[in-house]
Amino acid sequence: MNWQERITINPDVLVGKPVVKGTRLAVEFIIDLFAQGWSAEEVLRNYPGIMIDDIQACFSYASASLKAEKVYLIPA
Repeated sequence: MNWQERITINPDVLVGKPVVKGTRLAVEFIIDLFAQGWSAEEVLRNYPGIMIDDIQACFSYASASLKAEKVYLIPA
């Protein structure tokens, strides 16, 4: 899944948070719905502006972001 096709980051939309293209639904909002126990069917039913590919793109974006995260030890 190439998340860049479905997720956009624009400083003029939701202060630059990544959102599903063509919506104001933030990736973090969609991921949070799943963290709260929502199913894909519930998300699609409650937010008819998105598709299953958008949900998959949200997870793909989250995965890529976590893989890119780096932690550095600061000597005491």
